[in-house]
Amino acid sequence: MVALDRVIDDYLTHLRVERGLAARTIQAYGGDLADFAASRGASRAWDRSPDVALDYLAARTRRGRRHDPGLAPTSLRRRAAALKGFYRFAYGEGHLGIDVAAHLDLPRQPRLLPETLMVAEVERLLDAAGGADPEAPDHDRRLRDRTLLELLYAAGLRIGEAVGLDREDLSIDGGFVRVIGKGDRERLVPLGDIALDWLRRWIAGPRGSLLALGHVAPERGGALFLGPRGRRLARQQAWAAVKGAAQRAGLGARVSPHTLRHSFATHLLEGGADLRIVQELLGHASISTTQLYTHLTGERIRDVYGRAHPRA
Repeated sequence: MVALDRVIDDYLTHLRVERGLAARTIQAYGGDLADFAASRGASRAWDRSPDVALDYLAARTRRGRRHDPGLAPTSLRRRAAALKGFYRFAYGEGHLGIDVAAHLDLPRQPRLLPETLMVAEVERLLDAAGGADPEAPDHDRRLRDRTLLELLYAAGLRIGEAVGLDREDLSIDGGFVRVIGKGDRERLVPLGDIALDWLRRWIAGPRGSLLALGHVAPERGGALFLGPRGRRLARQQAWAAVKGAAQRAGLGARVSPHTLRHSFATHLLEGGADLRIVQELLGHASISTTQLYTHLTGERIRDVYGRAHPRA
């Protein structure tokens, strides 16, 4: 019998080298499989029957028990997907005499409606980020944060996509940004005049002096968004920028960077945009993912109808 840990290492290498998955995805799968490997009986009997994997998943569905809260549905689905992929790989490599993956069913994907903001709330959030007053003592940081938030909403970017942008990914004259999303899929997203204006201010203003702190010629024009030491803005710093603006706007815990992406999609659909166009702009591989927003706009329509129609 080949050791479970060794096969897991081979599988993660396969995901990185042959399938080209993102480092964060591989890290998540590695954590899931490490949890499985540490479960009772896994190291001894993982390759004998589907029972070890099925018992493990069953144990992870328990919720509400002390010291054993179980996993949320989305986390359980990912855990099952990690196991299924691992067992499919192990079977293909000849480590198993039985196709365990065929016995593993993925839990049903929950249809959770994303949190969004009304247009007026987005405007409050963006104004709260600041950046308009050059005399403010923290103007440079506020200008960067405002530009980041304007871009997140104007282009519907994931936070990792935004902080990963280089200067060469942005075309001010063309009015678009080039984004590398999940699965290394490339897309071009148009930008409106307001976002472009803030980007011009940031690039022509404090970004240049921050970029010079690196003392080396930057590749691809350097990172678009920079921290106070001239390094690429970290995800945590971007999160803090959004959360800080949300607190000042009185929106609090409702808002995360992804809220702006959800609001971008919802407002486009409410404005009459075609679902396929929104799918392309968001970089969704499947139209079913984008269709979540049609349910959300339907709820909005019913809410407006209920408040506005005299016979509702």
